Amino acid sequence: MSGLSAAIYSGTAGILSIVDPFCGPAGIFRWFASGTLLACGDSGWGDEIAYGFLVTASLAIATLPLGLAIGFFIALAKQSPERSLRLSANIYTTIFRGLPELLTLFIVYYGLQILVQQFLATLGYEEPIEINAFVAGMIALGVVFSAYCSEVLLSAFKAIPQGQYEAGDALGFHRGKTMRLIILPQLIRIALPGLGNLWMALLKDTALVSVVGLPDILRQTGIAARMTKQAFQFFGVACVLFLVLAMISSVVFSALERSTKRAEMRR
Repeated sequence: MSGLSAAIYSGTAGILSIVDPFCGPAGIFRWFASGTLLACGDSGWGDEIAYGFLVTASLAIATLPLGLAIGFFIALAKQSPERSLRLSANIYTTIFRGLPELLTLFIVYYGLQILVQQFLATLGYEEPIEINAFVAGMIALGVVFSAYCSEVLLSAFKAIPQGQYEAGDALGFHRGKTMRLIILPQLIRIALPGLGNLWMALLKDTALVSVVGLPDILRQTGIAARMTKQAFQFFGVACVLFLVLAMISSVVFSALERSTKRAEMRR
């Protein structure tokens, strides 16, 4: 398995080196920053910043489905006729909307590590346990995102007329099929603008994981700034990279909104 893992890793690294928009064969840093502090290779910080960009984008993309899935079930729980489910969902959203994101990250990164260590100690395992910073960041940002996401989805659920559910019953659909074929397409269309705003907030919140050692954009540019004493230049690069992610996201969400509107017109 170790040989297979090494082969997968080397193959992935090779693909990324080719498509890397910063230090790949057609990379921006390689072509336009040669001989500067942003050069690729040992002479500059281009490779480190390019890696930080990849980590930031990967963290946000990995967190999105986790937050959406949890938020969807929390929104369903808030509409449940079962009082205990509604109460639990409201407590969940109150906690994670009320706590600062950085504090939530610390609780997950350090608290989860302690809990896992204590649990394994009861089983006789005494070796130190360290939670991966990427996983901790994904969990922390995911639960915060899901708390806000549940409110957006709940509002979207309430905007769908009750007659839509009754139409599914009239067609003989079970509740799961009604949700998949009738409710979800409308839910996505209604909730998409709000989810787009939450995604933008998620992109910015990924910078918080730099405090637990994850080599994201902010951490990589921060190290470069301290080493070179060129803080304005490197933090300016970080600003540009976050704005690039925001602009790409804006284009994607605009395309999704147009697509959902066209699909609704065809229905």
